[in-house]
Amino acid sequence: MTQGNPATAKRKGVGKALLFALFLIAMIAMFRFTPVREYISPEYLQSLVNSFGPWGPLVFVLLYAGGICLFLPATLFTGIGALLFGTMYGFLYNELGAMLGASLAFFIGRYLGRDFASGLIGDRLQQYDDRIAANGFATVLYLRLVFFPFTPLNFGMGLTRVTFKEYFFGTLFGIIAGGFVLTFFFATLAEVWRSGDWWQLVSWKALFSLALFGGSFFIPRLIRTIQPDGAV
Repeated sequence: MTQGNPATAKRKGVGKALLFALFLIAMIAMFRFTPVREYISPEYLQSLVNSFGPWGPLVFVLLYAGGICLFLPATLFTGIGALLFGTMYGFLYNELGAMLGASLAFFIGRYLGRDFASGLIGDRLQQYDDRIAANGFATVLYLRLVFFPFTPLNFGMGLTRVTFKEYFFGTLFGIIAGGFVLTFFFATLAEVWRSGDWWQLVSWKALFSLALFGGSFFIPRLIRTIQPDGAV
């Protein structure tokens, strides 16, 4: 098979990297200097989802996924999902939105940044990339469980040689526990708020959700003690 022109390949990689950088800058500028930021409040997003009636869950999942790609905090959408749909359905829709957004961000990073990153990687960084790729699933799972920032990891893993399959399942199993705890916690608070009965804050359900939420902060310490071989 005829090898492509290295100079042409390099130019393409640089072009994609510039496009990726412009994408990041545009997202930051849009939410920092334009009125768009006024439309990402919990109140507005809730009213928007509710306005679609039975299509609300689908709209929410798409908003969640889009928000991830636009560098909005995943916790914002997780809380809204819990408020709108309760614990069980909220957890389901939150997971769907998070996985869709994580997958899209991975492919954006892979398509726009991988060629350029591979051209910059030296021998030492190449070994690092090889190590990640050799333990892709374990590395992604570990980083998800220790609450590595969600969105940077989505794009960052696209720059490595980790396969999408390893990334997808590492993410899927890595966010289940934390996603359920947050959804349960926010849904419980929403129930208390709607009822107006603040004594429910000392009910078993409220205390249990608080205990789970507090306990989730110890997950990273626990996981680090059983860090898989080869994981970052």
